[in-house]
This record gives sequence, structure tokens and C-alpha cells, in this order.
Amino acid sequence: MATAEQTTAAAAAATPAAPLPRVPMVPIPPRGVDYRGKLVLAPMVRSGELPSRLLALHYGADLVWGPETVDHSLIGAARRVNPRTGMVEYTRQPSHSHSPANSAGVHESVIYRLDPARERGKLVFQLGTADPARAVAAARFVAPDVAGIDVNAGCPKPFSVLGGMGAALLQTPEKLAGILEALVKEIVPEFGIGISVKIRLLETAPETEALVRRLVRTGITGLTVHCRTTPMRPRERAIRGQLGMVAAVCREAGVACLMNGDVEGRDQADRLVAEFGVDGAMIATAAEKNPSCFRSAADGGMASWEDAVERYLRYAMEVENKISNTKFLLAQMIPGKAATYKEVHKCKSYVDFTRALGHEGMAEMARETDKVLGLGEFEVKPEPKPKNKQKNQQQQQQKGGQQQQKGGQQASKKRKHEGEERAEPGKKMAEAVEPTPAAAPASVAV
Repeated sequence: MATAEQTTAAAAAATPAAPLPRVPMVPIPPRGVDYRGKLVLAPMVRSGELPSRLLALHYGADLVWGPETVDHSLIGAARRVNPRTGMVEYTRQPSHSHSPANSAGVHESVIYRLDPARERGKLVFQLGTADPARAVAAARFVAPDVAGIDVNAGCPKPFSVLGGMGAALLQTPEKLAGILEALVKEIVPEFGIGISVKIRLLETAPETEALVRRLVRTGITGLTVHCRTTPMRPRERAIRGQLGMVAAVCREAGVACLMNGDVEGRDQADRLVAEFGVDGAMIATAAEKNPSCFRSAADGGMASWEDAVERYLRYAMEVENKISNTKFLLAQMIPGKAATYKEVHKCKSYVDFTRALGHEGMAEMARETDKVLGLGEFEVKPEPKPKNKQKNQQQQQQKGGQQQQKGGQQASKKRKHEGEERAEPGKKMAEAVEPTPAAAPASVAV
């Protein structure tokens, strides 16, 4: 016979659990993306260019952030579709090209490149800004091509902080909130995409909590917290003591919360999400070395660096990536002890890369890329500008005239010196024959 306690326990087990209270959620705009349940690629200078993003997506990243782009660079930029690759490119004239003497033969600089097909609905554009009006103007330019706009409020690098952007905004929370509110007001209804922000921890939990509570009231759909303070560098371990509090504040306001800092792969990210109650995670350094970290063990786990490098190189050529950026990323992905590491550092063209890495099957593709970019056998060394050539001739003529004048002065001095030497014996002889005058008497008698 069952005891009273057993009967009570059985009845409790049979009774369905009460539903959890519904968590409010900031509405996701029609073209926007929900960050919940996502593992994403972090915004990284150089390591966040298009080939890296495509590789991350290939290996399972749910969303990708591009590198921080400053609002000033987008004001006055042009948008074009590359006819060879189909990529969307934001371009502008180099600053030195505005002079008529420098404008001939100057090509536009590509400041941002994206894939309208493979990145559709998955690309978040990170904006560096310190001014609401400029932020809105820059966001309007890129909004039709992206799934979200993220404001950088965590970069500690001097170029960002000295302009009042990045981590500097953490010290001016009302300015940061004003930027976010302006973007939510102007961009969300016009383009149907969400606005988010990426921050760092402040020195104390109360300071961080006050900041997060202010930011989640601006209408943003997502907040990413990098679990380091502004002075901390990547080699210092992330601190996660405040993470649960940040996640709770975001959940209370209906804003998705992503964590960043020492996240190294999908399986680890799943454990961290469960432990700290965040909605998703962001990977930076680990993805720079091998983007297959986005793949779970069940789906194949980490790919070899050789496989990742081969695919990366193909993507780089497909989108006509700048060779200096390609070389930088290959140097991150190839182990320093690998035999090809030093060989890649010597490469100056895509054909060189295919040879150094043993990918001869991509040689023709590499040659076509070199032809477009003017690399290797297609490199054309610029001739000296006429202005500089004429200036050099004038300098040579002036130098020759100065040397001629100096030589004439030296010859004149030499002739003068020789004349003085010829006159010297006669002068001495004259002194020898000339009588010495007699001394005058001291007084005269009268």
C-alpha cells in the first residue's frame, strides 16, 4: 500500500508543470534577424573581410559581423556591383586623388565588400560612430544590403577611442544611447532591420548594470557583451562574473544577449550559453585561426588547416580580395612550424600562393585573379610622374650650377693666392734697400 507521501509525489508528477512566465521580446523587424540561438563571427579588423566571412558561413556560423567601418568613410562613398564577381562593393576615391595632378590613372578604393547571395540575411554591419546624425546617414547607405546595424561601443584601439568611438562611448552612456535611439527611430521603420550594440564590461558590476539598463531601453534588438574591460587585452582571460547579471537585465527587457570572449567552438558555446543564461555566443580569435570551429563535433568537428586554407584561398580569388589581406589571413591559419609558412610569406601574387601551397589545380584561376589585380607577371610599375621628373631635373640643374659657382670661387681664390706668392719676394727686397728714417731730435736750441 502506498504511503501518503508517495501518493502526494505521484499526484505532483502527474500534474503538468505550470508554464513559465512569458518573457517579453523586442519585436524583430521584417528584414531583421533574431540573435537568439545563434553562434556568430565577431567583427574583426582584417580578419572580418569577405573571404573570412564566407568561410565561417561554410563551416556553420549562423551570422557574421563585418569589420568595424567608420561613418566618415561611408559619407560620400559609392555603391557598385562588380561585373566580374557579382559582389557589392562600397568605394571611394583616395584622398590624394582630388588634386588634378594626381587624378590620372587613380582607381577607386574598395572600403567594404559583401556577397549579396551567400550573405543574404546573415550579415550584420558594424558601424564606428560618435554622432547620431552621421550614424544615421552612414546606416542609410548600407541598410539595403545588410540584415542589421551594430554600433561598436567596445573597441579599445586608439584610432577608435581618439575619435570618441568604440570603448570611449562607454564613458558617455547618454551619447551612446542617443546614437542607438536615432538609429532605431530612422532606420528600423525605413529599412526593416534591427539595431544592436556591442559593449565591454565596466570596472564594477553596478556600473555595468546601469549602462545595460539604459541601453536596453533604446529599442535595440540585441546586445553583445565582451567579457573584458577596456584596458584588458586578448591574452588576458575573459572574466564572466558579471555575465549572468547582464543576461538577466537583457532578458527582462526582451533584448537578445550574446557573449564574447574566449569562446572557442560550437560545443563549448552551447555549454556556456546554458551555464550563464545568455542567448548566444560570438567567436573571434579561434575563428581567425580556423573557422571550422563553428562546426560541432557531431557534424565533423574541426577541419585540418590545409582544408581550411584551400577553401579560403578559393574564396579570396572568387571575390578579388586584396592580396595583403589574403597573406595576413594565411599567416594566421598556417601553423608557424609548417614547411609552407615561410614560403607563403615570400609570395607576391595568387599564382605564388597556389605554388607554395601545392594547389596547382587553381593555377588558372590564380592567374586570372593576378591579371585583374595587376599582380605577378601582370604588375605594371608606375613611371615617375612628369611633375616629379621636372622637379628632379631642376634640382640637378641647380645643384650643377651651385657646384660650378663653387668651383669658380675656388679657382679665383687659388689665382689670388698664387699672385700673392709671386709678389711676396719683391716686397721683401724693397724692404731691404729702403733706408730707415732718422729719428727726430727731442728739442731745438734757439
